[in-house]
Amino acid sequence: MKILFHLGHQAHFHLFKNVIANLKTRHTIYVLIKKKDILEELLNLSGIPYYNILPSGRKDGIFGIFSGILIKDFNMFRFCLKNKPDLLIGTSAEISHVGKLLSIPSINVNEDDVKVIKTFSNLTYPYSDYILSPKICNNEKWNYKTINYNGYHELAYLHPNHFIPDINIVRKYIDINKPYFILRFAKLNAHHDKGISGINNEIAKKIINILCNYGDIYITSERALNSDFEKYRLQINLLDIHHVLKFSKLYIGDSQTMAAEAGVLGTPFIRFNDFVGRISYLTELEKDYGLGFGFNSHQVDEMLLKIEELLEIKDLSTIWAKKRERLLKDKIDVAKFMIWFFENYPSSLKYNFEKI
Repeated sequence: MKILFHLGHQAHFHLFKNVIANLKTRHTIYVLIKKKDILEELLNLSGIPYYNILPSGRKDGIFGIFSGILIKDFNMFRFCLKNKPDLLIGTSAEISHVGKLLSIPSINVNEDDVKVIKTFSNLTYPYSDYILSPKICNNEKWNYKTINYNGYHELAYLHPNHFIPDINIVRKYIDINKPYFILRFAKLNAHHDKGISGINNEIAKKIINILCNYGDIYITSERALNSDFEKYRLQINLLDIHHVLKFSKLYIGDSQTMAAEAGVLGTPFIRFNDFVGRISYLTELEKDYGLGFGFNSHQVDEMLLKIEELLEIKDLSTIWAKKRERLLKDKIDVAKFMIWFFENYPSSLKYNFEKI
């Protein structure tokens, strides 16, 4: 079978990397991308061949979004005419458009509720054959074409079957004899981020002033850093970040993905942005499993108090390890599920997914 994966974000690289590695031993795999932050660097480090259908990257704003989609649609259409894939997979409007035009099945893989990604879902889901989402995710009027599974994207690459934390990797970058903390600052400039606030420089300074009394601080950032924060920047091989995240005492950031990654690794997380309370899978990690805490942008004082409270818990890592064990007992190996589902498509549609 010929299977095409479209990656539009570095998170999609992690989501599909184990699936691609497995399937390529038995099938022809094509990887199409758009230029986005560190995505190409991750692919090059991993040795995964790819074809870029938007080399210049997408421009911000409504015009940039729609012109980018048209360019990607055209380039993917040409690629598919030439290579004739049997199945299109990704978190992508383009695979749905091209799949519909060329009668190639398309499966969109997403874990955000429709209410959070309205523009994307309106451009994508009407043309998708199926949507693959966690059980907790609500695709509203598109639930009828949704295949649900009991897991999260992050369990496709951070499940113990695929990821073994290595403290020796961490030693290359960090003094492990002292506690350390990871801060993450996202750009929050995607179309669905409009009106969303996160950690600004003033709040970052308050967080750092608390943490510096307890250990070392390392910042990873999508956006340009204030000069005061440059000394905290984490210089690291991009493929090693999850080892560092696993052994950190606490993660604090305004990134959704890294908060979820911390959660499934058993690292306590603080998520600070205006998506809090709106994304079901993160709310489940916070409320049902107690692996982290979410705060909206008007809850600065509450967030700072929670940080101080967590820092005073002496057996914090042990408590969180037990919470993680419960999570892993409840959830599936998502990469294993996706490999089976894609490889056996469309026969896999006949399975009783209530069991998963």
